[in-house]
Amino acid sequence: MNKSELIDAIAADAGISKEAAKKALNSFTENVTKALASGDKVALVGFGTFSTSERAARTGINPQTKKEIKIAAKTVAKFKAGSELSEAVDTKKKKK
Repeated sequence: MNKSELIDAIAADAGISKEAAKKALNSFTENVTKALASGDKVALVGFGTFSTSERAARTGINPQTKKEIKIAAKTVAKFKAGSELSEAVDTKKKKK
């Protein structure tokens, strides 16, 4: 599902216009981004938690030249699925 398909689904489920659904989705993504950029977590009970993690600087290998390269330290975004989401997508449990 891409962004436009998600907007269509939100509009249909909520009974709102596609424009209103687009504004709501954009607001959600912008606010999650701002929270993560400021070091906060965003927890949606049952769905999951968005957070950040620090990656240390490390040495890697360029696969084309086989030379060592330095990879800088950086902050990365993480998502940990909540229990309800995990159970909903666990196809092995659904088959039982």
